[in-house]
Amino acid sequence: MLKETPRLLPAPSRSFFLFGPRGIGKSTWLRHKFPRAATFDLLDQRLFFELSRDPRRLEALIAAQKSDLWIVLDEIQKIPALLEEVHRLLDKGGHRFALCGSSARKLRRGGADLLAGRALTLNLEAFSYGELRKAFDIKRAIAFGTLPQVVHEPLQAKGILYAYVNTYVREEIKEEGLVRNVAPFLRFLQVAGMLNGQTVNASNISREAAVPRASVDQYFSILVDTLLGHFLPAYQPAIKVRERAHPKFYWFDPGVARAAAGLLDETPDRLWQGWALETLIFHELRTYFEARQIHPKIAYYQTSQGSEIDFIVETHRRRPDRPARVVCFEVKLAERWDRSWDRPMRELAQSGGIKVDRLIGIYMGTHRYHFDRVDVFPVHEFLEELHAGKIIH
Repeated sequence: MLKETPRLLPAPSRSFFLFGPRGIGKSTWLRHKFPRAATFDLLDQRLFFELSRDPRRLEALIAAQKSDLWIVLDEIQKIPALLEEVHRLLDKGGHRFALCGSSARKLRRGGADLLAGRALTLNLEAFSYGELRKAFDIKRAIAFGTLPQVVHEPLQAKGILYAYVNTYVREEIKEEGLVRNVAPFLRFLQVAGMLNGQTVNASNISREAAVPRASVDQYFSILVDTLLGHFLPAYQPAIKVRERAHPKFYWFDPGVARAAAGLLDETPDRLWQGWALETLIFHELRTYFEARQIHPKIAYYQTSQGSEIDFIVETHRRRPDRPARVVCFEVKLAERWDRSWDRPMRELAQSGGIKVDRLIGIYMGTHRYHFDRVDVFPVHEFLEELHAGKIIH
């Protein structure tokens, strides 16, 4: 069993927000990176009530701390009004703040924009290959994801994942009052879990989940705001072309998606597993970019014939004097690579108006190939080169 897994996310030298879903190790990361910090956990009910009644008490609480120490405010979304006091203290100078939370939703409502320019924003997610290395098992990651507790206690994976979804509904949805009626939201969660990695058609989801069409957008916004998922937009190479394709929605972890879908007690079909593999690759790309504090646009591409390229990373934006530059990725849950799978990437590269720097295939086989301009990697080799900085610099 793993006892400690170093995380890729580096510690900054200035005040910052640290966001991430519940249970992915934010507090552990803060303790490891800032062992001498003065920590105030807003899950402590006495502290919560004290600072809720009078946020200015924070200044008195930290006054006794050495000025060079970090101040950690854990679960900051519990008291959004506290950000005004943090804002004031930052302007006075002295202490540096680490503001940790699992939801940006309440912070935006409570004035997080007041800290614009005064605090960085970092994101921490589930374990990645770059952190687990030899302990990374791709087939197990597809089936159960890479939540820290799931990785550390593999025999309890199903129970942990079901409890995770139930805890999320109880703590994030019920206690925060994000929806008036929990039952329709639970039906939506199951459908959203089944549709992980697929394009979002709100009308179809409304019908499948038996919830109002207007509620679907609200429910997805809750998943995004509580960091359980990410929309992947459709990429449009031409500046004047209006985006017509629906976005895709990926859960942050395939194990959590499987639990939400109610599929932990049965083996998901190959199609669902393929989307789970895409979910992992999307996760690895985000983790890699976050560790380097670079944020290129990530999208998928749909050709006029309906074919798709799973991921396009725009490494250089379009400018008047140069086209956009991108790297394309096609992901397949297969042990043999079919050349037809890389055709959409090759067609995009030949279409003009955009510079395609690399065409990359990722599959479950064991051999590496180079076809024309296409580099095909087994999953482990791709992840090794990605985190070594050899795929995207």
